[in-house]
Amino acid sequence: MRKIILLFIFILSIPVFSQIKVLKNESLVEIGKDNSVGLYKKGDKFTINYQDLNTANLNTFRSISFQNVNGDVSGLYKMITDGFIDTPDGNIVLEMPNDIIELHYEKNYGQPTVQIIQFINKNRKYMGKSQFLNKKQIDKIFGRTNGKFTLYDKPASINQNAVQKQVGNTSPATSTTPANSVKNKKSRK
Repeated sequence: MRKIILLFIFILSIPVFSQIKVLKNESLVEIGKDNSVGLYKKGDKFTINYQDLNTANLNTFRSISFQNVNGDVSGLYKMITDGFIDTPDGNIVLEMPNDIIELHYEKNYGQPTVQIIQFINKNRKYMGKSQFLNKKQIDKIFGRTNGKFTLYDKPASINQNAVQKQVGNTSPATSTTPANSVKNKKSRK
């Protein structure tokens, strides 16, 4: 009997100490992509992926991630596009949660372009550079051509029906049912 109990306990303890866990799969939504630069949304986090042209290995891809707090994605888009209209004298420096970003504007073949320069982990020694992007490419990356820019301000995964039910049941004073009809209802047990 002891052997059976020990064997049973041993079999039940194996899943507890296993090395592989099943994680919740959050969907990755592509907002826009042009060549080797793309903007993606996963939950409440936005990520810009780009091919690093600053390394000898052409297969190096880097990413810049940030939350959309106070409309940061729209603000970044507006800041980049405003630089096409009125080219700044120097680079525009932005501090992200993990990195420092510089927007470098330059004219290529008479057309204004921007290059994203990333200082990885806020260290000036390690940098990544994207390709030069024109206004049309920026519009495509930020989802202005395909209409996906509307995903900037949408919450990650809120069930609208559940929110409406909660809003409808928040205060008994706003209820439209008469008080005497509540007396006639049977309670559930």
